Amino acid sequence: MYNPTVARLTYRALLGRRRALILFLLPALLIVIAIAVRALTGVDDKVAADLLGGFALATMVPLIGVIAGTGAIGPEIDDGSIVYLLSKPVKRPTIIMTKLIVAVAVTMAFSAIPTLIAGFILNGNGQQIAVAYTVAALVASIAYSALFLLLGTVSRHAVVFGLVYALIWESLFGSLVSGAKTLSVQQWALSLAEKIAGEGYVDATVGLPTAVVLLSVVTVGATVYAGQKLRRLTLAGEE
Repeated sequence: MYNPTVARLTYRALLGRRRALILFLLPALLIVIAIAVRALTGVDDKVAADLLGGFALATMVPLIGVIAGTGAIGPEIDDGSIVYLLSKPVKRPTIIMTKLIVAVAVTMAFSAIPTLIAGFILNGNGQQIAVAYTVAALVASIAYSALFLLLGTVSRHAVVFGLVYALIWESLFGSLVSGAKTLSVQQWALSLAEKIAGEGYVDATVGLPTAVVLLSVVTVGATVYAGQKLRRLTLAGEE
């Protein structure tokens, strides 16, 4: 279910000069903010939790997921170069799984690692806050990558839809509207962070068992459906 050639091409596409610049921008901003906050307020566990939850998990992780997930396959479909890949003797589910693995790896690298660094800068991992939000970022990276990879497979406007989801649904509704929180990847990831961090520093509205089930269903479902769409795209090309 993993093809090194497909992976190499996908990494090259995601880490090209333009996308790499965008991918580095958000983590760098998080770390700069963390340094500034630490210098101004000192060690404050509540401030650390608020910054990692409000910016890192609610904004940075989904945005990086949009870039990595849609960028793993969307541009190839848009410019038609996917036909070259589909003409090779590589199974369609293998293509999707390989691109998902690459997207997950990129999203984790550019979101979870900076979150951990920022957490240690802010309060030295007091109350396990840095580790808690890092685990949340790792888990969210998997679900976001699957969702946005699917979006890149089914729509030519995947980046636009992905940004709307990341900025409006996750950052706004997923944080403020109680009914929407149940359907928020951010809230599912927070349920894991809540179990790790000290009491009272992370507030999740979804129970851990429910969150695990929903994360699994969304990740597997999005991956399977993306594979089916790619298979139908192949058939259309052959016809």
